[in-house]
Amino acid sequence: MFKTPSEITEGFVEYGKNKTNSSILKLLLLAILAGAFIAFAAEGSNTAIHTITSVGLGKALAGALFATGLMMVVITGAELFTGNTLIVVSCMEKESRWLRMLRNWTIVYVGNFIGSMLIVLFILYSGQFDFSAGLLGGFTIKVAAYKTGLTFPKAFFMGILCNWLVCMAVWMANAAKDITGKLLAIFFPIWLFITSGFEHCVANMYYIPAGILAKASPTWVAQAATLGVTPEKLAHLNWGTFVVNNLIPVTLGNIVGGSLFVGIIYWMSFMYKKKPTAVMDIDHLVQKKFDSAYVKSK
Repeated sequence: MFKTPSEITEGFVEYGKNKTNSSILKLLLLAILAGAFIAFAAEGSNTAIHTITSVGLGKALAGALFATGLMMVVITGAELFTGNTLIVVSCMEKESRWLRMLRNWTIVYVGNFIGSMLIVLFILYSGQFDFSAGLLGGFTIKVAAYKTGLTFPKAFFMGILCNWLVCMAVWMANAAKDITGKLLAIFFPIWLFITSGFEHCVANMYYIPAGILAKASPTWVAQAATLGVTPEKLAHLNWGTFVVNNLIPVTLGNIVGGSLFVGIIYWMSFMYKKKPTAVMDIDHLVQKKFDSAYVKSK
């Protein structure tokens, strides 16, 4: 058994109300957890594929593992910025205020970054990047260098495509009435998004800072060079390009992908009610004239 599309849409009205009415502390703590969960998924994916030379196979395996991150977010009630773009449904229905939605987004975005950075630091000091004689560290740099090398339009549109799928996973998970159904609903869209190589702002809060900090190790930099990271690409990998070349356009794309292509479209499809017009339809007019004529004949 599962909810109908209209029931799912109605559920997201209450979903938005609950999230916009949460306290700052609760939002921040749950956002830190969500950032950490997505970062775990990102580092695990990198670890699994750093020795695989086939790009397609590597991305497919990474996608299968990465889905675990959103599963942990959804099942435990953590706060993820990209999923929270669906609060727009509640705003469109006038059950939540737009400013309260922006408040939620801001707090959750900051919390997601804190959670991601915690995992970056823990992984860095754990020595995990030394796996395969430092190849994992080099691969981490390679991934980050690629992401900061994207143009603004490419990052923006890949952000749209990413969160369209991520929010579809969240949307379908809310249709399921048991944990098994929720896990299956999450797995396939996330597998598709990672395999396709789309861009997720919270995941990039792990991928790129991890690569930037990994540049401090000559061993990892040397391994990155064997993977095709040139000195120019390495120099281009920094905190400035992280924000300007990736985080800003990907975040904007994620907002469009989730709020417009999922939230607003489903709201328009199942909840939007047109205001009654002053013009009566033709059937009603005909019936009115018929009734009037009948009364006069009496």
